[in-house]
Amino acid sequence: MAANLKAYPPGIHAPSVTFFLQGEQQEIDWETQEKHLAYLVKAGVHGIVVAGSSGESCALTLAEKGELVKRTREVAKANGNPNLPITVGCLGGSTNSILEQTVTGHKNGADFALVLVPSTFHWSMTKKAIVDFFQDVGDRSPLPIIIYNFPNLLSGLDVDSDMMETLSAHPNICGVKLTCGNISKMTRVAALHSPSQFAAVSGQSDLIVSALAGGGVGTISGVVNLFPKVLIEIYNLYNAGKLSEAIALQKKVSGPEHGIGTSDVSGMKWIIAQERGYPESSRDCRRPFPKFDDPAKKERVQKYVAPLLAVEEELYSKK
Repeated sequence: MAANLKAYPPGIHAPSVTFFLQGEQQEIDWETQEKHLAYLVKAGVHGIVVAGSSGESCALTLAEKGELVKRTREVAKANGNPNLPITVGCLGGSTNSILEQTVTGHKNGADFALVLVPSTFHWSMTKKAIVDFFQDVGDRSPLPIIIYNFPNLLSGLDVDSDMMETLSAHPNICGVKLTCGNISKMTRVAALHSPSQFAAVSGQSDLIVSALAGGGVGTISGVVNLFPKVLIEIYNLYNAGKLSEAIALQKKVSGPEHGIGTSDVSGMKWIIAQERGYPESSRDCRRPFPKFDDPAKKERVQKYVAPLLAVEEELYSKK
């Protein structure tokens, strides 16, 4: 267990996508990967998550996860933010597999571990089994744990607020990412402790204002990959007391969040690469996930994100 619990940093955390080369093995495209990480660091994100669900954690090897953490730290240092908080995503079929990932992340410079409960035998994962799992990982992980609650990804497994109350008392579990879209749960969880002990963050970019108003501290959303400056601006406006301006900009994010969120990881990666000018060869997910090659779907997601692109570029140019 980590000797001293770290508080999860408030703000806008980018769950970086992972870019792959074409070919039989689909190795990681490190040139594009580092270019994208540098873009996020320069945009001023408050943290980066690697190997999360947006980063195709399930398709990555243990060694690749370690290398992603290592290179993210190097990119952060090279771009003037050596202490940027880095979170490693941990997804596996067993407690031991998850713990191996926390150890690898720790060795390579990660600060936190974002952990999903194993769900292969989801029908056997009772509330007690889920709580026991997170407590076991918390006891043995060298990194502070962020619970990742994503029922749609885990065949409906949900960490409810009663379970969260128990888990929030663990000295090495310091927060939760709520990708269930439940603002009521966000508020209940935020009321348990101060954010320095147990922080709640939203998993959707169109809930930033609602999450902050309910006591949450920020977001980890795939949309940050494309609109980091816009989401940071919403966060800053809210904290500056400019609520009406924050809400107005939040409304503009709702369309892109919906368009990207309903395009699967393949569509999210495609639109990010398309708008950032990354190589055509790096836009596919790792097999067996299908290519995002339907022209109608491409047109749809482009239509959703188009109104916000100019806003992002304007904010990015100001720096």
